[in-house]
Amino acid sequence: MNKHGIILFGHGARDPRWAEPFERLAEKLRALRGEPVSLAFLELMTPDLPAAVAQQAAGDCDAITVVPVFFGQGGHVRRDLPGIIEKCRAAHPHVAISCATTVGEDDAVLDAVAEYCLRQAD
Repeated sequence: MNKHGIILFGHGARDPRWAEPFERLAEKLRALRGEPVSLAFLELMTPDLPAAVAQQAAGDCDAITVVPVFFGQGGHVRRDLPGIIEKCRAAHPHVAISCATTVGEDDAVLDAVAEYCLRQAD
């Protein structure tokens, strides 16, 4: 197998347009890596994380990295996400499921946002 999927995990919203930047990010990643990249949401949108993990596991992924596309670690990331990850691991014991830190905690992401902010002030 040796197929490593990525799942971009976001909060979700009632307005489907909210997911457009996440969909663009997923498309960019698919173009860069050629392995499965999908979206999952905590609430209000589908698929949820267990469904996205199940889909990638059924597609022969033997490793999945969940990337929380949150700017910081609020209650959902600290409290809700670890429990969901554990349920996914229990449901798919043959798949190595890991979880990255939130994207907003990465210095490179913060540098990119700072550059964006500076461009807006020019």
